[in-house]
Formats: sequence, structure tokens, C-alpha cells
Amino acid sequence: MEHIVTVQDAVTAFADWLEPTAAELDAVEAEMPTVRAEVDLLDAQILTLDRTPNELDTARLRRAQRRVLRERAALANVVFGRQSGGAA
Repeated sequence: MEHIVTVQDAVTAFADWLEPTAAELDAVEAEMPTVRAEVDLLDAQILTLDRTPNELDTARLRRAQRRVLRERAALANVVFGRQSGGAA
């Protein structure tokens, strides 16, 4: 029988250089509106799992889907603007 042993250092490794950089934190913050919109869409979808959606549910789903699309487009524009240098 082989024993499964975790390497404690690899699992709980911590060093100052393992902290997220400012650029990584900025990227996470830039993605948060998209994440919130996707969570709202998921909430709307979960509400309709066990019942037939009524008018309000349908409107909520459409509104959440539009918000997700809007936030994804805004995020893509921000990312593209960073990569191209913002020059037109």
C-alpha cells in the first residue's frame, strides 16, 4: 500500500513574492463588474429552475443577460485598449 503524503511546504508555501502584484489586483478589479453581472444572471436562472418563468422572471433574465453582455463588452474594450496602447 502506498501512502499519500502532502508536501506541507508546497501546500502552504508563503513568501512575500507570492503576493499578487498591483497589475494583477487591477485586473481583478477591472473584471469585478463582469463577475457581478454573471452572478446576477446565475441568480435569475436559478430562480426559474423549479418553475415556469412568469413575466417578471423573463424580464429579469433578459435584463441580466443584457447586463452581462454590456459588462463583457466594456471589459473587452478596456483590455483591447491596454494592448493597443490606446492610439487610434
